[in-house]
Formats: sequence, C-alpha cells, structure tokens
Amino acid sequence: MTTNPLDDAPLSPFHKKLALFSSGGPFLDGYVLSIIGVAMAQLTGQWHLDATEQGLIGASTLLGILLGAFAGGYLTDLFGRKMLFTIDLVAIIAFSAAQFFVGDVVWLIVLRLLIGVAVGADYPIATSLLAEFAPRKYRGPLLGLYVTMWFVGAAAAYIFGEMLSNLGQDGWRWMLASAALPALLIVLARIGTPESPRWLASRGRIDEANAVLRQVYGEGVSIADLPDEVKENLNVRALLRSGYGGRMLFIAVFWTASIIPLFAVYAFAPAILGALHLDGDMAQWGSALITVMFMVGCVIAVFVVNRMGRRPLMIHSFLWSGVALALLGLFPGAPTAIVMVLFIGYATLIGGTQIMQWVYPNELFPTEIRGSAVGLASSLSRIGAAVGTFLVPVALNSLGIGTTMLIAAGITLFGAAISVFWAPETRGLSLSESASLAGAAAQPAGARKLVRS
Repeated sequence: MTTNPLDDAPLSPFHKKLALFSSGGPFLDGYVLSIIGVAMAQLTGQWHLDATEQGLIGASTLLGILLGAFAGGYLTDLFGRKMLFTIDLVAIIAFSAAQFFVGDVVWLIVLRLLIGVAVGADYPIATSLLAEFAPRKYRGPLLGLYVTMWFVGAAAAYIFGEMLSNLGQDGWRWMLASAALPALLIVLARIGTPESPRWLASRGRIDEANAVLRQVYGEGVSIADLPDEVKENLNVRALLRSGYGGRMLFIAVFWTASIIPLFAVYAFAPAILGALHLDGDMAQWGSALITVMFMVGCVIAVFVVNRMGRRPLMIHSFLWSGVALALLGLFPGAPTAIVMVLFIGYATLIGGTQIMQWVYPNELFPTEIRGSAVGLASSLSRIGAAVGTFLVPVALNSLGIGTTMLIAAGITLFGAAISVFWAPETRGLSLSESASLAGAAAQPAGARKLVRS
C-alpha cells in the first residue's frame, strides 16, 4: 500500500465542507422528484390532466436525470469538475423558477425534463470531485453519506409542499418553484471550490495542480508526491471493450438489482402495504416509516463500510434484505406487526447496496474517465428505477402481492450472487490503486476474471 498526501491526509474542515456541498445534488434530486407528487394533487384538478399527461409530467424528470448523468460525466472529464460544479445548479435555479410561470402541460414537461438533466449531471461531477479529494480512510463514509441526502431532500419536499399547499390555487406553482431556493444556497456555498488536482494533472496542468495542493494541504505538497495513475485503455468510446468494461458490467448489474426492488417499494409502498392488508392510515404511516428506515439503513452502512469492507457489506446487504422480501412473499397473510418488521428489515438492510452505488464507481475507474463511468452507471440505474416503478402495479394486478414480493426477492438475491463472484475489495487502497487494473490481483477469483476482461 502506497502513501501520499491526498489519500493519507487527516479529515479536515475542507473535506467536511466539500462533502456537505457535494451532497446538494442528491438533496435536490429527492426534492424535485418528491415535490411534484405533492403539487400534482392541486395541478391535476386545475388543468384536468388525464393519466397520460400525469405520467409524462412525473416521468420527464427521471428521463432528464438519465440523460444528464451521462452527459455530465462526459463533460466533467472533458472540462473539469470545478466549472460544472456550479453551472449545473444555476440551470436548476433558472428552470425551477420558470415553472412558476408555466401555462400548459407541454412546457411543464419540458422544464421538468431540463431540471432532470441538470440534477443528473451533478452526480458524476460532485462525486468525482469528492472522491478525488477524500482521504482513503474516509472516502467510503463520505461517498456513502452522499446518498442519504436524497431522503433528506424528499422529506423536505413533503414538509414544504404541505406548507405551500395553503397558498391557494397557485400553491402548486410555489411548490415547483421552491426548488430554486435550496439550489441557490448550494451554488453560493460551492463558490470557491478548487479544481481537482488529480484531474489537472491528468491534463498536464501540473503548475495548477500544485497550486491547489498547496492551497488545501499546505506548502511542501506537490503532484510529485502522488502515485502515477494508469493511462491506458482510457478512451471513453472504447470503455466497454477495454479492461474497464468488466467493471462497468459489474456496477450496472449490481446497481440495477439493488434499485429495481427499492424504487418499487418506495414508490408503491401504500399500495403494497394495502395488498398486505394494511389499509388507510396504517398504510400511510407505514409508508412514512419505511421511507425513514431507508435513510437509517444508509447511515448505518456508512458507519460500517470501513469496518466490514466493501465486498462483505455488499454481500450481506443483498442477502439479508432479499431474505426479508422472500418471507413477505411466502407469508403475505402474516400479522400486521410481522409485515412491518419485515418491511423495516428490508429498508434498513438494503442500505449497504445503496451507498456502494456511489463508492464503487468512483473507486474502480481512473481520473480520466471517472466522471464518464459514474455518469453511465447512474444513467443505467435510472432505467432500472423506471422498470421497477412501471412493473409494480402490473405485477400486483396480474400476479398478486405474494408473487410480486418473491420476484423482488429473486432480483435482490441475484445481486447477492453477483457480489459473491464479482465484488472486489477496495478498502484501504489509494484511489490510484483501486482504479488500477493491476489491483485485480488481490480480488476474488470471479472479480479477477471480470475486471481483467
């Protein structure tokens, strides 16, 4: 294990502020995706929206995030992290504020799509910057905490949405435009964030990289103190047929296996609980509790990711959350208390796979393509989210709750099997070491074969 000033630095106020400001992206994601649900309660009646129009308004942001994540990853590798770290939020402010004045369905769909593009672009930009500054000891927890902010944003949306609904018939306009306020606060906080010295060095801008290192870590630190990164097979267009194609396959598969059941449960918790004989207020309160436990599970995973290691956390998270879903499928008529315990168990235990969605992509790819790789992985995850969200009501109506839960369990347990064979261990490695294909030598047999393919 090599030592260097970036990977072995103590956790400083700079790292903490960077982690907080970077997490603005998932906060806004949770906010804009959740506030539309509250706003639609007013908007649907005023505009007499049919089911298709409601679906397009809701889905447009997800589609935008899918497009924006990949585009943001490509652009941040091309132009750097610093500039785009603020530009994408300026776009969110403008498009969110414009929703207040929208007059028809088409323009609302367009604006929601553009907001999604800007939100999606922030994921690879912010996580790349955070990963490239974070010390190895804290990289996993800091990237893990990143995902918990999605649930904070969702909770904030429901709180402010309820407050703004009291403003009369234009309440929905204030709800949708309200995303501009947290976006403005976040972009102001991000002003002055330095460029990633790793990215500057990868572009041959050594003097600028050294200036950033001195600014953050003090005099006497230079780019010469950092280990060289691998500089082969880094053509993004050739990513899938390069040595890093296997790593992208692993990330795409495990992320999809994790997010399909989770988004299905999150989006349709009241319907699922109703099918399990928890009706009325019990279903609503149960849904709220499950949402809170998703966040709690992520926080717990953050505290154990360094103790357990990345690979064991992934395997156990998939395995035991899959068991909880399987029990729900096998015993759909279980007493209410048992049903809630199993749902809470799933929501808590799946947290390990949730934080690894941001840890692995940032650790397994070198600086030159880190943003593009994270963006591609995030885009692929939105496909999984859309599939899960679309199929749940179909499955509930045609197959029943028991079979639906067993399918979700099967997908989750498939993620456990994939992790057993393919998940690498990157705990304790520098960012250069974890991103190097040579690091495959220390991995399980299945992971070695995959990452070298």
